[in-house]
Amino acid sequence: MSYLDTTIDVYKQAAEKPDVGLCCTTTPVWQLPGLSMPRIMLDMNYGCGSTVNPRDLVNDPTVLYVGVGGGMEVFQFSYFTRKPSGVIGVDVVDEMIEACRTNLLEAEQQNEWFSREYVDIRKGSALDLPVEDESIDVAAQNCLFNIFKADDLKQALQEMYRVLKPHGKLVMSDPVCEQYMSDELRNDDRLRALCLTGSIPLREYIQMITDIGFGTVEIRAKRPYRILSPNHYSTQELIYIESVEVCAIKDPMPADGPCVFTGRTAIYFGNEEYFDDHKGHVLLPNQPLAVCDKTAHNLAALGRDDIFISNSTYFYDGGGCC
Repeated sequence: MSYLDTTIDVYKQAAEKPDVGLCCTTTPVWQLPGLSMPRIMLDMNYGCGSTVNPRDLVNDPTVLYVGVGGGMEVFQFSYFTRKPSGVIGVDVVDEMIEACRTNLLEAEQQNEWFSREYVDIRKGSALDLPVEDESIDVAAQNCLFNIFKADDLKQALQEMYRVLKPHGKLVMSDPVCEQYMSDELRNDDRLRALCLTGSIPLREYIQMITDIGFGTVEIRAKRPYRILSPNHYSTQELIYIESVEVCAIKDPMPADGPCVFTGRTAIYFGNEEYFDDHKGHVLLPNQPLAVCDKTAHNLAALGRDDIFISNSTYFYDGGGCC
């Protein structure tokens, strides 16, 4: 049995018997007028962080969500896309699909604005999405892609890139880990399915995203997720895992490489009216400007004593230089 078969088995069980403790989720429940969340959706909220922000759902987008879980996120997204098949949910586990459809029926009964026709649930794999090319405005997944081994992760990212429209957004939440993990941990299929030992370093995660062709990447947040301790796992030291929230945008790749925002800021404090690097970046005195890592490096290389460049905060909320 492959590691993907183990994953299917884990989430088949989670569909048949909701497991509130399956994921240490930080996914917020949106508080919106008239939105009433069924309790069963909360119990089946198997994520590790936030994905799509309401600001991503402007202009009546078509949204794709891979790994439907109990249906909480596809239901929330439909609040902003009230049209037939405005939200497409894809899952490979039959039992999870059935549970999601049942939960959406309860959501329809609790919410007069909601219709099940807004959400189109399809059987399919993240590695071969049953979705047309360039048909999606916003795609998302929560705590799924970290399960994949390298070749499968590359395939899943390629599939998301394929279905997104130009300038479309891929919004993801996954665990990441900067520490070494033993082969025993890495090869434990169940721990990988539980979103623990498939975690890779953030820099490697970003590199895989940009290698696919995404020209802009935003690190929106990074939060504590789990500890693997020697008391419970095959490790000689405490392993600290974080949850990262990333938005990859299908922008054209700049000639000098992708724009990756990790929460760095530039501040000019010189005596001139402003500083202009003549590359599209204008700094006003003591007005912080969010800059991508590439621009931060280029500004620092100027060696000026009147420009401050902050370290990465791993919190980016838009308004950047590029």
